[in-house]
Amino acid sequence: MTRAGDRPTDITAPSPVTKDDKMNADRPIPFRRLLAVEARKLVDTRSGMIIALVMVGLVAASVVARGVVVGPKLQTLVGTAGIALGTLLPVLGILTVTGEWTHRTALTTFVLEPRRHRVVAAKCLPPLLAAVALSLFAVLVAVPATAVVSGVQNVPAVWEVQPLALLGWTGGNVLVAAAGLALGALLLNAPAAIVINFSTPVLWAVVGRLDSAGATLAEWLDLGTTAAPLTSGDMTWSEGARLATSVAFWIAVPLAAGLVRVLRKEVT
Repeated sequence: MTRAGDRPTDITAPSPVTKDDKMNADRPIPFRRLLAVEARKLVDTRSGMIIALVMVGLVAASVVARGVVVGPKLQTLVGTAGIALGTLLPVLGILTVTGEWTHRTALTTFVLEPRRHRVVAAKCLPPLLAAVALSLFAVLVAVPATAVVSGVQNVPAVWEVQPLALLGWTGGNVLVAAAGLALGALLLNAPAAIVINFSTPVLWAVVGRLDSAGATLAEWLDLGTTAAPLTSGDMTWSEGARLATSVAFWIAVPLAAGLVRVLRKEVT
């Protein structure tokens, strides 16, 4: 009920658009927010959570089991964790890149952030950081495991660790994660990328035994072979050139081609 002379109030009228609202609408999404969202996807999806839990469990189990077998040798126990990480980190990278296309959420993502290269960059960083974090976790597990095995077996522990070898081993884990990202970005198909990832070492083993030409190809293009000297901490210039060639072949070129494909692919 209104009094005479009062203007009626329309409670359903929309609120006026302020200058701050227009500025917020035109402001791009901060990259740190994109990065936080993609990092959260590593653990809040069923596949990502399962892979993360399996990697953590395998790292701990392999370190402890190797300590029981070979004795309390810290650097040996740390290197053992690379078996689990080298197997599953590429899968984590593949699923991170292909998840949007598998679950058909790419349209929503690219509507919220039309600049697709920023989305791809935000997707690539979390698996690489996860590789570093899991490498550090392996060290944290190996230290007490070495001490416990030394006490149980009543033998002196070997604590010597080569810093360059440890750094190179961590870099190798980052490379295998990056290889998974590149393969996933190139194919945008998780099953196909995972099959190729697991079959590649077998194929290179066959190629390396064909003849001298096959052995040369494996020495220059097999990422598993060229990255091996990296973990020793004493890589030579020729070995570095082979590693750079295989990184370009398996990571740089596929990732660049995958980025072009993502930028041009029509989302339905």
